[in-house]
Amino acid sequence: MSDIHRILTAQEIMTTDLVTLDPEMSIFKAIRTLVGHEISGAPVVDQGGALLGVLSELDCLRILSSDEFYAGQQEEAGTVKHFMTGAGRTIPPELGIYAIAHYFLTLPIRRLPVVDEGVLIGLVSRRDVLVGIETMAQERAYSSPPADLIGLARSWSAIKDR
Repeated sequence: MSDIHRILTAQEIMTTDLVTLDPEMSIFKAIRTLVGHEISGAPVVDQGGALLGVLSELDCLRILSSDEFYAGQQEEAGTVKHFMTGAGRTIPPELGIYAIAHYFLTLPIRRLPVVDEGVLIGLVSRRDVLVGIETMAQERAYSSPPADLIGLARSWSAIKDR
């Protein structure tokens, strides 16, 4: 019988097959990468895998406000490091799904990098949390109920039989 009260962790729900960007990559190459992979953002990492930041679609839209774009110098418009958002909030692999959901409910973010000993090991998105909640609900629905449900209910109740 599985533990019906098991709470999934970041490590269990995170995506590990990540598209990552180099900070020195051309912003236009990075935009092509995001569009080509149909993703809304990607972590920016150094050669050792340390998280430097995240490049989102919103960050990429900033290119429209750059002088280089309007001067026709798109290929010289800058690199990922000029447009990315700093590393910001990261989470450890052992963080529970309820705490992760709390971050998504209270912060204007779509993804949370999972970092272990300074190295990016995965990414948790809002959708990953939804899939995790569904997994937990299914595990609870298919687990064997206790033999004495009435006794169990009474043991949880504030009102006891006399």
